[in-house]
Amino acid sequence: MKLSKFKESLVAHQDAHVRFRLPSGDLSPAHAHVTEVARISKRFIDCGGTLREDSSCRLQTWVADDFEHWLAAGKLAKILDKAASFLGQDDLEVDVEHDVGFVTQFPVEGVDIVGNELIIRLQGRHTACLAPELCCPPQPPTTVVSLGRKK
Repeated sequence: MKLSKFKESLVAHQDAHVRFRLPSGDLSPAHAHVTEVARISKRFIDCGGTLREDSSCRLQTWVADDFEHWLAAGKLAKILDKAASFLGQDDLEVDVEHDVGFVTQFPVEGVDIVGNELIIRLQGRHTACLAPELCCPPQPPTTVVSLGRKK
């Protein structure tokens, strides 16, 4: 989900409590909150030798023993406004860094309003070859067999 759409959802539902739905379907605890907003930029060479660049907006979550600490959508929108100086003008994709026994990143798929909660749906992330035509074994040609009708 792009940052502009994400912020629109937060502003439209400022009083809603923010929750995160993991790809497994589990919800984060209600008292989870965002501890960090970052612009993540990387430059890299793919396996085919092409120089690439990628940037995203990353929200880091944290779950403490502070059960009374609920994050409102309006507060998260204000935090993102403060981060605008380094997030820049790019409409970045948003992902969430979350601890599920190990730290991992989940792209934001969308948001839902359920009662007084704004549920941020997270999706899984997978690796992929960015230059399969250069480094993967060629696929065997496909043979088409025509079955004619007997008369």
